[in-house]
Amino acid sequence: MNTFGIDVLAEQYISISKEEELQEVLRRIYASEIFILGGGSNMLLTKNIEKTVVHINLKGIEILEETDDYIDLKVAAGENWHQFVMFCVNHNYGGLENLSLIPGYVGTSPIQNIGAYGVELKDCFLSCRAIHRQTSDFKTFTAEDCEFGYRQSVFKNKLKDQYIITSVNFRLSKKNHKLVLDYGTIKETLANRAISSPTIKDISDAVIAIRSSKLPNPNELGNSGSFFKNPIISVEEFKKLSEKEDLRYYELPDGTYKIPAGWLIDQVGLKGYRDEDAGVHKNQALVLVNHGNATGKDILNLSKLVQNKVKERFNIELQPEVNIF
Repeated sequence: MNTFGIDVLAEQYISISKEEELQEVLRRIYASEIFILGGGSNMLLTKNIEKTVVHINLKGIEILEETDDYIDLKVAAGENWHQFVMFCVNHNYGGLENLSLIPGYVGTSPIQNIGAYGVELKDCFLSCRAIHRQTSDFKTFTAEDCEFGYRQSVFKNKLKDQYIITSVNFRLSKKNHKLVLDYGTIKETLANRAISSPTIKDISDAVIAIRSSKLPNPNELGNSGSFFKNPIISVEEFKKLSEKEDLRYYELPDGTYKIPAGWLIDQVGLKGYRDEDAGVHKNQALVLVNHGNATGKDILNLSKLVQNKVKERFNIELQPEVNIF
């Protein structure tokens, strides 16, 4: 039940399919004795979980409001993210197509403000409903409340481990979709397919093709997608580095620079590197993989090696995107 395929045991396991069941569990078991599990896609487990694992298995997609221009959907936390995106694409609801094939559940998507190919969750986010771990009270968080940033939210910072998200509300377009084509190789992929006026399905198909060519399927090779965040450096740091390195970068609106972490790892010669069953993926250096029998500690040690090598050459500290337990 974790996409790294790490073999760990839990003290106890409970699957939750109703909000009332979650309230009951939280009232019965101390918050500190609970380990919340979603899709198991953004975590690295380095030891057995000596707690009760509570699996958020809430399901359902509900229409809240609909006009000629947009539709508001309430989506339960246990819905598979990619399947939800496919639901939107198949109904011609626009906004999330660039986020196709991201592993995990809907409920964990706001925690790190998931993003890919120029789009972030916050772009279509209305609100989310969450339960407090200690009081069992529900609260609705607006986009402003969530304090979204690059792979960041209030749930990763000052409210870390305090709330469990049970549903997320989205606003999606029904026509005049705002297509985001300039990030990555989406335009190139569409051109290769002779598509000049793409639909949201064309974009989703392109993203799926690009991701599939670079990222391993967790069912075949254990991984958690991007292991590190793309670092953001200041103008001063950028100028200093540019004098000695031919950097790959994206200039951000605030004047800072985002450097692709996968490129940095490739430059220090670790793309395809393997230490027994812990490895750096051969096609995408941003992805650390379990070739079969790696332990969580093996993957963790590999991540530290990667961080040290990048720090030595570029003086940039890579930060994990994956939650490490």
